[in-house]
Amino acid sequence: MNLPIYLDNNATTPMDPRVLEAMLPYFVEKFGNAASRNHSFGWVAEEAVDYAREQVAKLIGADAKEIIFTSGATEANNLALKGVFEMYASKGNHIITCTTEHKAVLDACKHIEKMGGQVTYLEVKSDGLIDLGELENAITDKTVLISIMYGNNEIGVIQPVREISAIARKHGVLFFTDGTQAVGKVPVDVIADGIDLMSFSGHKMYGPKGVGVLYVRRKNPRVKVTAQMDGGGHERGMRSGTLNVPGIVGLGKACELCMNEMESEGTRLSAMRDRLEAALMQVEEAYVNGNREHRLPHTTNISFKYVEGEGLMMGFNKNIALSSGSACTSASLEPSYVLKALGLGDDLAHSSLRFGLGRFTTDEQIDFTINAITTSVLKLREMSPLWEMYKEGVDIDAIEWAHH
Repeated sequence: MNLPIYLDNNATTPMDPRVLEAMLPYFVEKFGNAASRNHSFGWVAEEAVDYAREQVAKLIGADAKEIIFTSGATEANNLALKGVFEMYASKGNHIITCTTEHKAVLDACKHIEKMGGQVTYLEVKSDGLIDLGELENAITDKTVLISIMYGNNEIGVIQPVREISAIARKHGVLFFTDGTQAVGKVPVDVIADGIDLMSFSGHKMYGPKGVGVLYVRRKNPRVKVTAQMDGGGHERGMRSGTLNVPGIVGLGKACELCMNEMESEGTRLSAMRDRLEAALMQVEEAYVNGNREHRLPHTTNISFKYVEGEGLMMGFNKNIALSSGSACTSASLEPSYVLKALGLGDDLAHSSLRFGLGRFTTDEQIDFTINAITTSVLKLREMSPLWEMYKEGVDIDAIEWAHH
């Protein structure tokens, strides 16, 4: 077994060699610009893009014409939120989202507030799910969009997408979902799920970085967005810029592989994840964060009380790549805002580890990880005065700490 072990597949995935193979010809021999309509180099590129569009559409139950290629999910999120806000300004200026969304959604919403938009940020329950009653109560006659992610990047919780879309439909509001962690991992069907707009990214599904998608529904209702990038009118006028042909080819291939392998892969990964979780829950005072029933198959987030997350990472980060509850915006040592939104205290939020399993994760790697993490936690607790006090029966939460 080779070290280090990679268990941070929610951050990015390694490219599947089959994806690389599909992409390679488009760098050198078939290098044409898909918008060059006058010669065979352009036609070959355009044909490759059209084929990829079909592959992508098929994975999510969409029509190829509804697929807009972007540089990634961050751009797709911005295009969806700002594009709908501008396009439907005559109808209203109110957007509803939730506190545990990805930064790309939250920061785009902050920008919209500066532009005069109203944004409601729904809290989540302690298991990470939104309250559907609160969602419905937040809708006003000015609401143009509900933006709730499909699966959470930190805790893996899957929101009740169909119920959300039913509420949106009932009130004539558009429903956008950030599908970045869910597409390719769990069955997503834009028609059955009632999704009007959805973003996702190549590099979260064993495809290349720097390419993503915004799905924009064409009928019942026909959705329009105002372009955020102007130029040659590419992508049906919604996103100008020369298409990243090799990237798009790779994304198409990645979608096709996910379509064919998702079911068996999901079964294998959730079994591995459950085994990892069960073993780590044998450690005293370990807690799984987020709903354990409605969640992605490859993700678990576990807090180990009385252990510092950063210290814990130091114990094994030469051998295992993970992210800790304070690492997503890791320039800061702020505890994860997602875990705080679940109501976790700083101590538990700081002592959490996110495990993101993937296509190339093996049972052997899981065994090694169980062993390494259990050992690290026990070792750190041996040195922790808090752990000693806890073992002696002191109620640590009741202690008044002196502030110097």
